[in-house]
Amino acid sequence: MERKEAIRSAYRLTSGNNFYDGMITCSTLSGKAVCRLVWDMNKAENDAYLEKALSGISEHFSGKLLEVPVGTGILTMPLYRTLPKADITCLDYSADMMGQAQEKADRLHLKNVTFQQGDVGALPFADGAFDIVLSLNGFHAFPDKEAAYREVFRVLKPGGTFCGCFYVRGEHKRTDWFVRHVYERTGFFTPPYETGSSLKARLKGMYADVDMGNLKSMAWFVCRKAG
Repeated sequence: MERKEAIRSAYRLTSGNNFYDGMITCSTLSGKAVCRLVWDMNKAENDAYLEKALSGISEHFSGKLLEVPVGTGILTMPLYRTLPKADITCLDYSADMMGQAQEKADRLHLKNVTFQQGDVGALPFADGAFDIVLSLNGFHAFPDKEAAYREVFRVLKPGGTFCGCFYVRGEHKRTDWFVRHVYERTGFFTPPYETGSSLKARLKGMYADVDMGNLKSMAWFVCRKAG
């Protein structure tokens, strides 16, 4: 409970009235409306799949972590405040998103988090550079998903953990409709998409241990690379 309270405290310092942040966290009136309309989820459900996705990061983690994409940092900067001994690199293709994440990190006085603009399809890191690669709400947006999977695997050290979450098609008809007719047209999502079964088969084909599931259209996973 101490960790959760520390995260809540940090969240209060960084949360604003930003529409995107409210939507991702299901924490504002407009955000809750989007969660209900598009994803058929309430705040508790939204929190539940994110908690599963983040469960691959241990409470006292002190190794090297890569987050890609970092987005606005609303989901992770409060968490990183509880990991002062970790060496964290945050990468995003969008300079605007990354700038918002950096502002949150600055507000929380995070000294162990660095930011770098880059492409997940060509990560600027050595093989086996990270103990954990975290990707929240990223893979449904990446244009070259095959390259993204390969690059994440490459930069993860043997025995390392790949964890996160993203949209999978075929679980909820209304969500699928919004993705096709709204999110694709705005450029937030890029086909093709995994299904729950295709994602499970892919991860089991790449990683030694795979724990995954889905809450409606959001799949979460925690995978370990063979040592």
